Amino acid sequence: MPERLKTTSQAKSHGGMQGVYSHASDACACDMTFAVFVPLQARETPCPVVWYLSGLTCTHANVMDKGEYRRMAAELGLIIVCPDTSPRGADIPDEKDNWQFGTGAGFYLDATEEPYAKNYRMYSYLVEELSALIAREFPADMTRQAIFGHSMGGHGALTIALKNPERFKSCSAFAPIVQPSTAGWSKAAFEKYLGGYEATWRVYDATSLIEDGRRFPELLVDQGTADGFLKDGLRPWLLEDACTRAGIPLTLRMQDGYDHSYFFISTFMDDHLRWHARRLEIGSDR
Repeated sequence: MPERLKTTSQAKSHGGMQGVYSHASDACACDMTFAVFVPLQARETPCPVVWYLSGLTCTHANVMDKGEYRRMAAELGLIIVCPDTSPRGADIPDEKDNWQFGTGAGFYLDATEEPYAKNYRMYSYLVEELSALIAREFPADMTRQAIFGHSMGGHGALTIALKNPERFKSCSAFAPIVQPSTAGWSKAAFEKYLGGYEATWRVYDATSLIEDGRRFPELLVDQGTADGFLKDGLRPWLLEDACTRAGIPLTLRMQDGYDHSYFFISTFMDDHLRWHARRLEIGSDR
């Protein structure tokens, strides 16, 4: 691997390799860390790529440690890419007492306001820079990509898929923030990153993108009924309404008694990976 890509750790799992890597990011103007699981099948042929975007306060490690994706990814032959959620470092602008903004809360957008515009460019980082790095450095079939995520990462997955339907064959989410431009735990961050003119926020809001004509073939969303953020932050019925009006097939599964945690995510992880695999034309009989 080139000198720019550093291997932090590697561990064999389910016959494949779970790795953590870092590199100097041009998009975020700092070092960025990400995790990649490569299944055994990649020794013989490039494998499809599934991107998992994490939520507020998370790093690449949360889903790697608690998401329980490797067994099914190994069975299906999927590469799983788990990026970080924001730029990090001593020189990165932050609000250390605010978990809804700054470090760990990049919201998968490209900031336009100072002092955040230099570093908080997670959309460009994922869609352009990290994607190119994965294509170059890993045995990835980039013609077959899927994307999913949790909470803030569910928001990111939905918006990135809606803006890049030619790239992603499937998109799903666990408890996504479906309308971050109006949700209490994201609206303030949007204003700081993107400025006070709310019309410019629409390109990073799933319901607004759909209202403005963006389309995706179908979506899958799982949402726990015992999620403490359901009514004020997540509000999946807003996405359901937008999809209904736009004619986008949405499978919204309200999972009784589940909360916002990785206990919820890990329970339905296999379902999501199988769902993506079918749309990536892997094991259609699974």
